[in-house]
Amino acid sequence: MNPTISISADLSLRVLRPNEADSIYKLVHKNREHLRRWLPWVDATRSSADCRKYLETSYSGFLKGDGFNYGIRSKGKLVGTIGFHGFDKINLVTSLGYWLAKDACGQGIMWQSAQACTEYAIKEREMNRVYIRCATGNESSKRIPKTLGYTYEGTQRQAEWLYDHFVDLEVYSMLAAEWDNSVPGLVGPL
Repeated sequence: MNPTISISADLSLRVLRPNEADSIYKLVHKNREHLRRWLPWVDATRSSADCRKYLETSYSGFLKGDGFNYGIRSKGKLVGTIGFHGFDKINLVTSLGYWLAKDACGQGIMWQSAQACTEYAIKEREMNRVYIRCATGNESSKRIPKTLGYTYEGTQRQAEWLYDHFVDLEVYSMLAAEWDNSVPGLVGPL
């Protein structure tokens, strides 16, 4: 497994390691208000030690061939993360989760990152199904699977607790048989 996916001269994904906890914490802290609106883990991320525990689990997952996270780097700068929640090797299913710093939004960074991860999951890990769940009101997040040609499957009602209320999650999926022909502007092998 290659720990890096080079998307373009300016954009790459690199598996996050525990020693990057300070960088992740600083990015989360700087973007706390932006991220907290839709992500339930932000308040529990109070220190780089909290990030380190998470990154230890993530990196261990990478080494074992299970779920892990990439750091998204734009022009060499860490701007967010994208990762796999796990790989179901029996049913050949995985799911993606992601977040991006506020100042990196609207540049196509997440679209390209999710495209690369979908390609990796289907072609390298031989997954049959990749899915993404997005809160119903999170239009920016929902734009990613829609733009990539994922199919809307339905809404899971009150599926996630977000600090003081439940939110509905919309489910979008891509099947391996649909992938090659679905992505407008697919850049070829990643």
